Amino acid sequence: MKRKAGIRNPKCPSHSLLKTFKTMSKNCLECNEKIVGREDKKFCSDGCRNAYNNKINKDSNNYMRNVNNKLRKNYRILSDANTEGKSKITKTKLLSKGFDFDYFTNILNTNTGNTYYFVYDQGYRFLENDFYMLVKKEY
Repeated sequence: MKRKAGIRNPKCPSHSLLKTFKTMSKNCLECNEKIVGREDKKFCSDGCRNAYNNKINKDSNNYMRNVNNKLRKNYRILSDANTEGKSKITKTKLLSKGFDFDYFTNILNTNTGNTYYFVYDQGYRFLENDFYMLVKKEY
């Protein structure tokens, strides 16, 4: 049986898909342009979605970004100074490279009473006379 051109079969699965892709009267949350596509779309493009989410998360992201940058810098300084897995360095040398003693990821208190400060797997412990022992935690 032949169908006439221009008449759709309502029982056809592809016909039901056409309902999903109707033109909507919703506007993009970022640029306010008209959205074409699925009924549940909120943005006209990935760019608008990213811009909107970046704008919403900006305050918390700035703080986290600054903390992560300081941790990354501290880690890089410790890694560069501690190539053997265990070494000594002066506080003055660490400070001259830009090390910030306020930023570390965890503290390890040993049974012998020593306190190690770690930036991920790179650690340091105050010795005496402005010296620090650098260590690397092995996993």
